[in-house]
Amino acid sequence: MRKTIFSFLLILGGGSIYAQTHIDTAGKHSPARTLTYQQYQAYLKGEAGEDLARVAEMNHYPLPDKVLRWRIELDLSPIQIKKITEASAYLRRRRLQIGGSVIDTEKKLDSMFRYNRVEDGNLIFYANRYGLYQGELKNALLQACLSTQKLLSQQQMTMYEGLQKRN
Repeated sequence: MRKTIFSFLLILGGGSIYAQTHIDTAGKHSPARTLTYQQYQAYLKGEAGEDLARVAEMNHYPLPDKVLRWRIELDLSPIQIKKITEASAYLRRRRLQIGGSVIDTEKKLDSMFRYNRVEDGNLIFYANRYGLYQGELKNALLQACLSTQKLLSQQQMTMYEGLQKRN
């Protein structure tokens, strides 16, 4: 009996903690139970993963959208603007594509566990697939940073970094 009550309390407490972590401050629920509403929206809108570009940004390889914000101050040429805009658009398409795949994989993993249909093989497959998507997202972000940095002069990079520090 004690074991049953303890198990019930553990499940009840765990469910409460789970519910609290997957509802954002506005009280909205994510359609993918394993993602917070904010995470879900970021994947859905193609805005997820900017933190994955940290290694590039720390080493002077900026994200294209951040450079485009300062196009006037950096005196970007029309060719630079066109190419950086193309890099930004490509990155957005990849983020949307990968975000959809991450959401689908999260839903599949949730379903497998919820309906007790987890086996070693399918768990390995979907967990590895999730890691693959995270790697693809990181690569897309880093590639965008690399192509953006190559388009900027040293003077523009120095000016960009100064603008970033001020804001």
